[in-house]
Amino acid sequence: MKDYAVDVSVPLLFQGREQHFYKVEDGQVTHWTLRFRIYKFLFDKILSVTGVILTVFIALILLCLNPFLNPGPLFFRQVRLGKNKRPFKMLKFRTMLPADPKTARSATDALEVDRITRLGRSLRKFRIDEIPNFFNVVLGDMSVIGPRPDSLHHAEHFSRVIDHYDYRFLVKPGITGLAQIESGYAEGVEATAIKAHYDQIYVQTSSGRLDVYIAYRTFLVMLTGFGAR
Repeated sequence: MKDYAVDVSVPLLFQGREQHFYKVEDGQVTHWTLRFRIYKFLFDKILSVTGVILTVFIALILLCLNPFLNPGPLFFRQVRLGKNKRPFKMLKFRTMLPADPKTARSATDALEVDRITRLGRSLRKFRIDEIPNFFNVVLGDMSVIGPRPDSLHHAEHFSRVIDHYDYRFLVKPGITGLAQIESGYAEGVEATAIKAHYDQIYVQTSSGRLDVYIAYRTFLVMLTGFGAR
């Protein structure tokens, strides 16, 4: 890849051939070829069918385990910002105890780890909590690979204070992305600014080979629980 503000560990074989520059107000990327668009459409639809079936299977197991290890609703829905800043409700398996609406976590607050349940900790480690996102892929709100969407209020805050944050809105958000395999979970403005650099790199260099590599790295994390930074 080219000269970026952050280090990129993607092997040369899987890097995009060129870096394409956009303005955040462009509204969409223009370097995606018809072949890549068809590939990405089929990649999303085929994996989402598998993901929905897997979601149903895991949901049946969690319905038995949750009363003992993760009491509360099975799913968690939260408004996130998608392509062109269009809000949508993202679906996840719930991993935390319900929060007090009066003390909602702000964009600059640390993750409330004390609210994560025993079962929820395992679901997050192997990224099982994100598998219901495949329903959002089926609905067209998300893609399998793309910038990971932030919650509505957090995204609005980061958009104001991080200059390069809005590049992510040129493409659909993803279940996993370059930022997830390179930098992992981000807390606060500084870490999110780094994550936004990786999102910008993905927007500028997205390609089929890069998507394959991101999916492969994510699959390894799901299998082993290791590898996410």
